[in-house]
Amino acid sequence: MTRFSPISNCLWPKTAPPATLVADLADIVETDICIVGGGFCGLHTALQLSREGKGIVVLEAEEIGFGGSGRNAGHCTPTFHHHSLDEIRKLLGSSRGEKLIHLQTTASDRIGDIIREHDIACEWVQNGYVMAAPTAGKLPSLRAKAESYNAVGQNTEVKDADEIAALTGMRGQHGGWFHPGGAHLNPMGLARGLATAARKHGAEIYVKSPVLKAERTHGRWTVSTPRGSVRATKLIYTTGAYTRDGWPKLSDTFKIMRVMVAATKPMPEADSVLPSNVTAHDGRGNILVYKRDAFGRIVASMFPRMFATREKMLDLMSRRLRFHHADLPEQLEWDCLWTGELDMQSRTIPRLYHLDDNAVAVTGLSGRGVPTGYTVGQVLSDWANERPADDLALPLETLSSAPAYMAFAPQLALRGFEARDRLTEWRSGEEMRPW
Repeated sequence: MTRFSPISNCLWPKTAPPATLVADLADIVETDICIVGGGFCGLHTALQLSREGKGIVVLEAEEIGFGGSGRNAGHCTPTFHHHSLDEIRKLLGSSRGEKLIHLQTTASDRIGDIIREHDIACEWVQNGYVMAAPTAGKLPSLRAKAESYNAVGQNTEVKDADEIAALTGMRGQHGGWFHPGGAHLNPMGLARGLATAARKHGAEIYVKSPVLKAERTHGRWTVSTPRGSVRATKLIYTTGAYTRDGWPKLSDTFKIMRVMVAATKPMPEADSVLPSNVTAHDGRGNILVYKRDAFGRIVASMFPRMFATREKMLDLMSRRLRFHHADLPEQLEWDCLWTGELDMQSRTIPRLYHLDDNAVAVTGLSGRGVPTGYTVGQVLSDWANERPADDLALPLETLSSAPAYMAFAPQLALRGFEARDRLTEWRSGEEMRPW
């Protein structure tokens, strides 16, 4: 479908181990649980439930990791970017909020365990995550963040300017928040590895098998694809921003927002840019987040501006990187540039929807794919195991459309963040960052 950007532009499928799943569904298959969507949410759920001995069939419309799971920036940061932990508790209630906080803040460690257990080749590096403080005024909020995350069992700290410079190579920072649980990886490698692991535990996974419709008869679901069908007791949709037509109005539950990701050609300067091989966040409202891959590329992401050309956005990304790292070449050589689609909704945490008897869907990850895919997989596994709804880490909601303003509100918010950052830098006498 034209609203999905081509994955052929993306770096990760080119550097991950080759895909091994090529067969579509061309038969009638009986199973316990049918999962629609071959990304992190669906694959973590499939792996968990197949390990428990349940019959699992995963249907993917394109290839494993085709959606956000295979084209994101490859950061695994076990945090809530848009909300404080107290705000999560207020949104969900204390008990449910604590469950979600525990799953999200431990997700990076658990993903690391899965990678080691199943020997998944995905460039996994868990050296930490840095959120920089571009002005001194950012430090109090970072100290509050450290205090709140440490209160739930994390071991984070606010470091001074010299320590942040040593970790990241960044100049011009006043310090920053360091989370040792942060990691980075090749996300397509993780997606393909999760699929292989789930198959070893008995899950059946089919690609090129878009769901046309799902019907419930005699207490079971029949899920139809162009050349076959699945009959299952339970049905789970995990298609996120790449939802098509498999369930009426499911694609109305979010609005699409795009993120831009780019990778340089391999370059010797990458080691000095991030000497401790951490993931770095420059601390600004329209975030620049970057890391290096196993081959010496810098991989960076930010949100594109409305109506800006790809060339202008690449130029801005280059200038922002060179502002922090003066030793970078004047002209960065970019190897790949791609976009990913985010399923945005107003709460910016995943939404778990009750579709019908024994059928649920999750959308609205809002760009928090790698750790949140694991978190949602645990919630969906709990639902499939018939844990009471009140005990789930996400509330079961009635299917509802995202507000119309979500089509433009995130972009307007980004422009507001940029204006606020420039005003703050001007007032504090800081050197102005590239605009």
